[in-house]
Amino acid sequence: MSGYEDARPGEAQVKDSERDNGVPGKTIREVQEDVDRWVQAVGGGYWSPHANLARISEEVGELARLINHIYGPKPKKPTEAGQELGEELADILFAVICLANSEDVDLAESVEGVLAKVWRRDRNRYRLTTPAEPGAESG
Repeated sequence: MSGYEDARPGEAQVKDSERDNGVPGKTIREVQEDVDRWVQAVGGGYWSPHANLARISEEVGELARLINHIYGPKPKKPTEAGQELGEELADILFAVICLANSEDVDLAESVEGVLAKVWRRDRNRYRLTTPAEPGAESG
């Protein structure tokens, strides 16, 4: 059992074992509501789907640049401002939530569906297998 199956619809956030260890967090639905409150109060309304997609692409590009600086061959220039991986990921999440909210997509429900799909489809996909011994007959 994954620990996700017991989550009520709209409350996928952390596995039960993590929740019991006091890991703070909000449900996906709560975060969507927080973003909506901010957009309505400060953000001037949601952008068009095309503008949101462009924003997501821009944020993913910033993440790609950071990953390249951390793990790739391209070091950061001494004059470049520091970036934090968690913040870059959260920027992407914020932009995705804006798109979802603007299109009335319940991400909690959608994530539950995706988790069910990958558990069903990929349950054994990434398990390591032992290579056949040399000279062994194949079935």
